[in-house]
Amino acid sequence: MTDSSPVGGAPLGTSHAMLWTDGAARGNPGPAGAGVMLKTPAGDVLAAEGQYLGHTTNNVAEYKALLLGLERALELGVKRLEVRADSELLIKQLKGEYRVKNAGLRPLYEQALALLGRFEGTELKHVRREHNVEADRLANEGIDRGK
Repeated sequence: MTDSSPVGGAPLGTSHAMLWTDGAARGNPGPAGAGVMLKTPAGDVLAAEGQYLGHTTNNVAEYKALLLGLERALELGVKRLEVRADSELLIKQLKGEYRVKNAGLRPLYEQALALLGRFEGTELKHVRREHNVEADRLANEGIDRGK
């Protein structure tokens, strides 16, 4: 089940947006969820979504949250995107600073690169967990819905 909350007045084709993503697994692996918060630079919410992912690992949940957020941003016509996530592994893999050693993450990584390539510009930032509370809350709500 998906909880998608695009804001009625948000302009389609917004040229620039910020995407916060978080994946969570209770146990690793365990019940997992993805959370995304997409906002304009002024702070207007374009999309807020939490999704249950089933039984998986935290790293898979992080990638699935990113993919969900990238898809929403593309659907809304965002051209330039700042991605913020509290997964250092995710950000460093996407920046090419870490290799993707886990075979299960490789297809998700490749899908993420393909989606990132559809934007005119992207910036990937690792943020501390306390600066990602909205996406974290949505990821945990996704897990709660799956119970």
